[in-house]
Amino acid sequence: MLKFGPETNGSELPAHVEGTVQAIVELYAEHRKEASAIEHAIDYATSVIARPLFLGALVLFVTVWIGINLILPSIGARAIDPPPFDGLFGFITLVSLFTATLILISQKRADRLASRREQMTLQVSILGEQKAAKTIALLEELRRDLPNVANRIDAEAKEMAKPANAHAVLNVIQEAHGEAAVDQDMKGQD
Repeated sequence: MLKFGPETNGSELPAHVEGTVQAIVELYAEHRKEASAIEHAIDYATSVIARPLFLGALVLFVTVWIGINLILPSIGARAIDPPPFDGLFGFITLVSLFTATLILISQKRADRLASRREQMTLQVSILGEQKAAKTIALLEELRRDLPNVANRIDAEAKEMAKPANAHAVLNVIQEAHGEAAVDQDMKGQD
């Protein structure tokens, strides 16, 4: 069984929780395993760029670049990139393009993981709904079978005992989404 650190006081996880944790671990491991070497390199580069130290280094570089190019003419030397600093502007543009591309690539990969998590969440929700419906049905059956409990009809319990049709729910969501998109398009045309 999986155990966590001292914060759990050495207690073991119940089997159903352990299974859930294991499924999540496997989801992340599979996502990482499917990534190519280039995607790993891009993830690493994105994590470096996302650090405050990178911003500090960039500000320091720009400051030093401008400082050197302003000081060199005052000591009689030719500036490498005189004002308006076209070379620096080109470099910053290139860094910006590089950064934006890295972020977009990383975001696309993160979106794949998010999509898998959403699918897993949906499957767990559907399973939970089916379990709840079965529990209600069993309770209603038990209520009917117990001789000391008055037999009555509970329409709400009867309705809740029916598991939802996942395809019907999906169709309703798609129709609602389609109607919302049409409404949004209509607003845009006004």
